[in-house]
Amino acid sequence: MWQSYINGLLVAIGLIMAIGAQNAFVLSQSLRREYHLAVALVCMVCDAVLVAAGVFGLASILMQSPLLLAIARWGGIAFLLWYASQALCRAWRPVTLEANGTQARSFHAVMLATLAVTLLNPHVYLDTVVLIGSLGAQQPVPSAYALGAASGSALWFSALALGASWLAPWLSRPLTWRLIDIGVAIMMATIAFQLLVDGL
Repeated sequence: MWQSYINGLLVAIGLIMAIGAQNAFVLSQSLRREYHLAVALVCMVCDAVLVAAGVFGLASILMQSPLLLAIARWGGIAFLLWYASQALCRAWRPVTLEANGTQARSFHAVMLATLAVTLLNPHVYLDTVVLIGSLGAQQPVPSAYALGAASGSALWFSALALGASWLAPWLSRPLTWRLIDIGVAIMMATIAFQLLVDGL
């Protein structure tokens, strides 16, 4: 159970920490203290729903077909190794995560913008539904894996929402992202190795 939980936690954190529009938006709202807790909560809930849909939806399908399960396993291994290599490339030439300044908006407008940067990004479906879902289907305890993945999302967005003023100076340093990407590469490669061992 705990191995599944930790695998879900590490995969989710590794995927979600990649610099993107959603992270930049949450950090921006948090630095400006503009509905930042609601923004983070919306992101957490969306991730949890998508992860559950992926893990439990794909799990039932994959478990009925050894061929599809094998394809998902080797596809997951290939993707994790590719993602690890991309993280190492980013570590070689690190960038930074910065907040972008905008004028104050209403709660309604901020919530719509949050849903847009979360749900209109095709990568979120690839990460949560396809990748996390297919990996979760192969775990000994898929529910623990889904809980771990949701926990990873909650931890990251809580950190951005509650610790933005403290994190901002660190997240603006290339060295910080170099270390993060190296850690992400190690996590992804480790999980890919576990899937490889289980598949042999």
